[in-house]
This record gives sequence, structure tokens and C-alpha cells, in this order.
Amino acid sequence: MSNSDRFHKQAIASDLEEPVREARNLAQRLGLEPYPVKYWIVDYDEMNELIAYGGFQSRYPHWRWGMQYDRQQKQGQYGGGKAFEIVNNDNPAHAFLQESNTTADQKAVITHVEAHSDFFANNEWFGLFTGEAGDGDVNAAATLERHARAIADYMADPEIDRAKVEKWIDNALVLEDTIDQHAVFERRLEMDGPKEGLDDDLAEKLDQLGLSDEVRGEVFDDEWLAGLENSDAGAEFPSEPQSDVLAFVREYGKQYDEESGKAREMEPWQRDVLDMMRTEAYYFAAQKMTKIMNEGWAAYWESTMMTDEGFAGDDEFLNYADHMAKVLASPGLNPYSLGMALWEYVENTTNRREVLERLLRVEGISWRNLSDVVDFEDVLEVLEPPSAIASITGDSLDALQDVPESWIDQEALEAARDGEINVGRYPWKVLTHEGLARRHYSLVKPQNRGFLARVSQNDLESIGRYLFDDARYGSVEEALADVDFSAGWDRMLDVRESHNDVTFLDAFLTQEFITANDYFTYEHSRATGQFHVSSVNAEDVKKKLLLQFTNFGKPSIAVYDGNYDNANELLLGHRYNGVMLDIPQATATLERVFELWGRPVNLLTIVKEVDDHDVEVARRRNREPEAKEVGKRIRYDGEEVTVEDVPWEAVEHLTADDVDYDTKPEEWLA
Repeated sequence: MSNSDRFHKQAIASDLEEPVREARNLAQRLGLEPYPVKYWIVDYDEMNELIAYGGFQSRYPHWRWGMQYDRQQKQGQYGGGKAFEIVNNDNPAHAFLQESNTTADQKAVITHVEAHSDFFANNEWFGLFTGEAGDGDVNAAATLERHARAIADYMADPEIDRAKVEKWIDNALVLEDTIDQHAVFERRLEMDGPKEGLDDDLAEKLDQLGLSDEVRGEVFDDEWLAGLENSDAGAEFPSEPQSDVLAFVREYGKQYDEESGKAREMEPWQRDVLDMMRTEAYYFAAQKMTKIMNEGWAAYWESTMMTDEGFAGDDEFLNYADHMAKVLASPGLNPYSLGMALWEYVENTTNRREVLERLLRVEGISWRNLSDVVDFEDVLEVLEPPSAIASITGDSLDALQDVPESWIDQEALEAARDGEINVGRYPWKVLTHEGLARRHYSLVKPQNRGFLARVSQNDLESIGRYLFDDARYGSVEEALADVDFSAGWDRMLDVRESHNDVTFLDAFLTQEFITANDYFTYEHSRATGQFHVSSVNAEDVKKKLLLQFTNFGKPSIAVYDGNYDNANELLLGHRYNGVMLDIPQATATLERVFELWGRPVNLLTIVKEVDDHDVEVARRRNREPEAKEVGKRIRYDGEEVTVEDVPWEAVEHLTADDVDYDTKPEEWLA
């Protein structure tokens, strides 16, 4: 890009200075705390290049970027999709907006980006990447730029074959999802040291010592060698399974020398490349772990700003509504619509509980009779925001004197009276965070008005039985006057700090949510060969979704032994959660891992086997055949792949209880 082009793009970006400034001000007033964001305008081709590069302008040379660029181009040309923006997790964050966007689109993506930047800055899973430094700073662009230069230098080195560097990167990339995404990132890990086997040709090492035959015979006799072999028999490292497979092969792996047919130490550049690939895998891990939460969070606050606060002008609203409808209506498992619906559910359930806790403290009201003695429509009428803050104009400022002082920014109100603030355009400027929460209280919105009355008797009992008797009210009106209208937003801010997609879905994907949103599970029938609805039960739907997000939806693999069979072979284990590995793909992966280990590699897994006869019988009886779970060991020695049955005791430890996920983020982050 020439300097003139860059200046031109900056000039275009300057046209958006007011929306950028005011979106940031509004986001902060709503309670968000985003990183600073630098905005750039790019054209269609540049946007596709940035998407291919994962949101950055510079990445290491590799064929994968060209493939991703081509895929993105075709999606835009033939798939009907359009990329409105891309933003990266950095401090400051960089957001790239497409120049073909309408003004309404640009405003929408700016508000969307501010919410993303808040999520980056405050979600603890993103903080794991910066945990080693302890300062929370992110400078991913600089890190990736260093990696790009270093790998380019290796490829340009006349003593290093460029194709070998690219192949080494390919090998590393098959393990990019086999890191310990629940642990704070560290450049080097402290692991148990390996137990050296005898396959490194001990005789050759003795020759290098220059010992005489007499000394060799006396000290290193056959009896001593046999004793050494027996003492090492069964020795294993690591002492506990290691989820960070990429780190393990970086520490203890070797390269396979085709000429000698033996393993030899990695070159410094090879370990350096593995370090870089692992660092980048950790950086991008949090984005993969929080896709539902992050996109839903951005969609929620974008809608709040653009629609509820009128950030989209009257002449832009229809364009924005079309924009949002297309985003939320994307087919398949849509992270925007599912995430936004779940965040609204968090807000509504929190606000409902807050109201119910007040009502259940009213004299004469209990969880047993609440639904009979309280008119929920009357309650909602009281909860409606006062007209003084529901509609703010330059002519209605005096009416704000009659609302609680905590809702009003007095300094801004005076500025509005002096004509320094256009409240017709930005009414939120005269309100505090508490005032905005009152203005946009969720339970009284048209789409949510039935939510308060929808509470189940079981939930009422649960709330009522465990209430602290720290306040009592003489009337419903008195109780409602004490409602904390910020409770829903405050709860959302807390949840966004500690959860990832797995814990988020586990906590809030309730039967109530699933029923209201018509979620269900489906499965493929071996008997009929067709797909069919299998369940609308919350636990079944939850498990199905959680399996798609645990370990980024990829198989969970760990190192179980780096000295397997006392021969320095690598033993990996597949943590089986009811979903089988794709054996051909697993085999291809082992062939890559062999390149990083330099010696034979093994993988233990569990597969489901069904006898053809059982399938036929089940088909005739219109039911599913019963599958038998058996253990398998896949081994690759550099020349051939073998797959053999193993006793159940050899794989029993790989089975997960129910599904393979942990539902306690506070333990993950301990």
C-alpha cells in the first residue's frame, strides 16, 4: 500500500471520528471497559486478506494463508456472505472496517467492536495468555510480526531448505489445538525429565568415549547392561498426563533422519518454530473458547446502542435492521443468535429473581401464594421506566428533576441546558449507568413481558426457602421501590469475566431456555440410515452442544508416556467422551507427530463397533443396535501404520464421566 493510499484511508476513517468517539462514550456509560481501539478502513481484497491472516496484517509465510484467502473470496462471491469488520485481541485493539459499508453498517460494526474489545480486556480466559508477564498487556501484532520475520529469515537461509521449514510448520499445526488452554501460558514448561532408553545406540556412545577394550569389558559388561535395561523397565514420563502435547514434543522430541533411519536432535530453528507455533496457538485459544459468548456479547450491546439508544439515526434504522436480521438469521449453529439469546436470558433471569425476592418479602406473600395474590401486569406497570427518562428531549430536561439523583449526570445535564450537548441525538449523555439501566430495564420490553409470570413453582420455592429475612415490606409498591434495576447488567458483567463457552452453556442452557427457543437434538440412525429428532430434554441438548465446544470441538489428546514400552516411543491417549475418532484422520496426524518425535508414536483410543447382524435385527425391530466399546492402539513407526485391539484395562482410564468437560471455571482458573 502506498503512502498516498494509506493517507487516503486515514482521511476516510476520520469521517467516522464522531461515531467512534460517541460509541466509546456510550459503551463506557453502559458499564463496558474496552481496550482502546484504532479503526482502519480497508477495501474488499484487503478485508479478505486480513480475515485469512486471523485479523493481522502480517503473518509467517505459509500456504495456509493463501488457501484461507481463496476460501474467503469464494464465500463472498458465491456464498452471499459479507465481512463487515474484523477486530483483533490486542491492546490497543485494531478494527478494520470495509469501505463498501453503508453509514449504518459502519456504526453497527463500531458498536460491535467496542463490545468485543471490552470482552477481550475483561474475560479471564483472554488473560491467561498474558498471565506469565502478569501485567495484562497484549502486543499480539508485534509478536506475530516477529514470528513472520523470523520464519521468513529461516526460509531465506541458504543452509536451510525452505520446503523443510514449511513442512515443519505443517507438522506443528496438526498439534495447534493440543495445548492446555486452561493453564496460564508459559514459554517453557517444567516437566519430568525423560528416562533414556537403550534405543539410542549405547555402543556408539561408548565408542565416542575412547575407552579401551579392557575397561569396556570390566565396567560395561553384559550383566551391567542387562541390569540397566531391567532398572528402566516400565519407567514412565511424564508422571501425570500432559495436555500440552505441543510443549512436550518441543521439549523432548527429535527429528527423524531419513538417511540414517534414526532420531537425532532438532536443529535450533526447529525448536524455535515449535515455540512460535505454540505461542500463537495459545494466543488464539481464548477466541476459540469463547465464540458463543463473545459474539453474543457484541451483538447484545450493539443492539442496545444502535436500537435502544437510537445510535442508528432515523434514516439509518431500516438499513441497520436489515443488517442485524441477516447476521442473526445465518443458518447452522449461529454464535450471534445463540449467544445474544443466552445473554438476554442471563439478564432476564437475574432481573426476575431480583423482583421476586422483593415480592416474597412482602407481608402475607409467600412462594406458595405469590401467583394467586400478585398481579404481574400491575408489577410490570410499576417497573416501567418513568417517562422523564424513557423519552429525553431538549424540552423535557426539567422533568429529570423529579427522578432519583443517582440516575442523572448533573454536570452533563447542565451542559445540555446550555446547548453544549445535543440530547435529541445523544439522550444517554445526561444519564448515569444506573439511569441507563432503569431506562432499558429488560422485563418491561415487549418481547420479555411474559418472562416474570413464567417462573415455575419449583423456582419460586427455591427462591423463597432460602431468602435471608433482612428486609420486610408492608406492600408490593414498597417492595418494588427497592428493586435494583442494575442487577441484570451487573450479573452480565460478572459472567463475562469468568466463563467460557462450555461453562456458559452449562450454567444457562436450562430447560426453560431450550423450551422457549425450540432447541432439540438429532442423531443418525444406523437402522434407518436417516436423521431424526432424538430429544428436547435440556440435559441432552446441553451435552450435544458442549461436545462441540469442549477443546474447540476437537478430540482431547494428552501425552501419557514419553518412554512407552521402555523404547522412547511416544504414547498419546484420546480422552474418550462418547465420540469416536476419525481413524484415517488420526492416522494421518500420527504420521505428522512422528516427524516431531523422531521415533514411533502410539495412540490409545476407544471405538464403537456394531455387528452387521445386530444392525439387521435392529432395523427389523425399528430400534437402534447396541454398540460395543473396545480399545484400540494405533502405531506408526515411520513406515507403516498398525491398528490392534487392546484389553479394556489399557483404555479404561481414558473414558470420561458423562462428557469430557469441567463445569467449574473457578477451579479451572485456580
